[in-house]
Amino acid sequence: MLKIEQLRAGYGSLEVLHDLSFAVPAGMIVAILGANGAGKTTLMRAISGLIRTHSGSIELDGQRLNHVSAEKRVRMGMALVPEGRDLFGSLTIRENLLMGAYTRRSRTEIEHDIARILDLFPRLKTRLHAQAASLSGGEGQMLAIGRALMSHPRLLLLDEPSQGLAPVIVETVFEIVSQLNRDEGLTIVLVEQNARQALQIAHSAYVLQSGSIALRGEVTALADTKVVQELYMGGN
Repeated sequence: MLKIEQLRAGYGSLEVLHDLSFAVPAGMIVAILGANGAGKTTLMRAISGLIRTHSGSIELDGQRLNHVSAEKRVRMGMALVPEGRDLFGSLTIRENLLMGAYTRRSRTEIEHDIARILDLFPRLKTRLHAQAASLSGGEGQMLAIGRALMSHPRLLLLDEPSQGLAPVIVETVFEIVSQLNRDEGLTIVLVEQNARQALQIAHSAYVLQSGSIALRGEVTALADTKVVQELYMGGN
């Protein structure tokens, strides 16, 4: 579904990603692991069209995206849950969900999907008319994922979904991500520092170091490598 070839990207003259190539098969969860500063968020911003690429290519279902706007990428079936969530704090939970559906027209379908997302995240249902700024970190992450799902994506990009969350909430969020893939066939790119959690639900993974891919493979093989064990899983 997603194909990246020799991607170079960054900010102005600063290049963060260097000749980066990987592929994401339809219906799979692919994890991108790496420490702070490895280039993970830059990669997600490049895929979603929030920054311009220097060279290389990004393709969605065989269609090149390099000069396609971020808005059009959403219309093509791509949705990003950004690092830090970026919720509309002064809007309610319901209003944030409606913002996620801005590319859609059918009010009936939109209301159906709001009900579906509230079933998926029942903690949001009781606070539907509360401002997003009043939510806990876990509730905010649930809302950010729900808002992205309102665009009906085929490809969901998750940037550090466990960041700042208590372990029990992390478990809940990752179970829901796994459920979306398992029950709905949603293709997911999961950027994470929490390698242990990411490798539990992903089918394959890439390790990003200094803007380049250092390791790649099936999760069972990667989890057993010395580099992943020592750098991302505490040596256990």
